[in-house]
Amino acid sequence: MFGKLGDMMGLMKQAAQMKERMQQIQAELASREYEADAGGGAVTARVNGRGELLAVKIQPDAARDVEMLEDLVRAAVNAALRKNQDATRDEMAKLTAGLNLPGLEQMLNPGQ
Repeated sequence: MFGKLGDMMGLMKQAAQMKERMQQIQAELASREYEADAGGGAVTARVNGRGELLAVKIQPDAARDVEMLEDLVRAAVNAALRKNQDATRDEMAKLTAGLNLPGLEQMLNPGQ
């Protein structure tokens, strides 16, 4: 009779632990920074774990061709954002033991 109640209490405890761990991971991911470059270092972009652009560094030689510079900035920013997304996916896989739980990645990294 109490077997099902005990199972339910165990599940609730596990859910609470998972929620707490998700909050810890969210805070950790938000504090991380990711950097990537394009054009052999002509442009470097740095983003945080919330997917916000923190800095862009441009080497003076890269500024001569505006169209190329725009492409390099876009490439560097996108590469840095991919690093952020990859780290989020890795943390999600650790948390869920590889299970694909829809929406969990968005919960861990709401800035994306």
